[in-house]
Amino acid sequence: MTWQNFHDIWRPALEIFILAVGIYFATRFVRGTRGWPVVIGFTILLLALTLTAALLKLEVLRWLLGNASLVIVLGAVIIFQPEIRRMLGELGNLPLFATAREQRENIEVVIGTCERLADVKIGALIAIEQSIQLYEAVESGIVVDCEATPEMLETIFFPNNAIHDGGVILKGDRIAYAACIFPLTQRSDLNKSLGTRHRAALGLSEETDAPIVIVSEESGTISYAYKGQLVRGVTVEELRSFLTSVIVHAARNRGIGDWLRSLQSNTPKSGPAVINRNEPRSTPHGGGK
Repeated sequence: MTWQNFHDIWRPALEIFILAVGIYFATRFVRGTRGWPVVIGFTILLLALTLTAALLKLEVLRWLLGNASLVIVLGAVIIFQPEIRRMLGELGNLPLFATAREQRENIEVVIGTCERLADVKIGALIAIEQSIQLYEAVESGIVVDCEATPEMLETIFFPNNAIHDGGVILKGDRIAYAACIFPLTQRSDLNKSLGTRHRAALGLSEETDAPIVIVSEESGTISYAYKGQLVRGVTVEELRSFLTSVIVHAARNRGIGDWLRSLQSNTPKSGPAVINRNEPRSTPHGGGK
């Protein structure tokens, strides 16, 4: 094969590869959104018109279809405006654009909240979104979209508050959703004394890469779940070390590739599902709800 032949081949191959990747991620991006049925219906209509114009040799219709790309793009922007805004917002929240100092400040918000709630035995369930978007969890949640502060989180989890049940989802330095129902773990080898909050945190950690922090309303103990493991009875310093290793240190190895793979799930770690610290094994664990 001569250089000229190779030169003539690699350009079309590169174009096909770029188009295939673009179509793949575009399809995965819109799949499951409210505009997905519109895309299916419009695609079927477009294919039917194209086939009709080709078979019956309708030149005007073929010309209109061939020059409708601008209208299609504008229509897609209008239909998927919420999804596009969300995508661009999350691109700005990638570790590439966030400093370690900002990430540590976000961690201190969570730690300060848990420490204060643990002192007064108020239950809490906080999930920190990473590269995998928490679609299933936020479907039942209430949009909050405010700055994350210990005072605001305490207000949300305060008993008798209308949205104190369920979990909170943090995105960067924002409280995105509250009153979220997380999927419960289906593991059958767990202690029956393990409550709903802890089972929900473990279930969400099995499906996503989000670290989830739990405060028991019965014992005031702090726990965290990550990638299929639940660690109970941790100190504030242990929680800080864990969140730093996940959010700050691991963030340096993440980038746009993880953002594009945000709909993929992680495989849970092997080993015991629940690890107890600072608590005797023979003592029943509280903090269920």
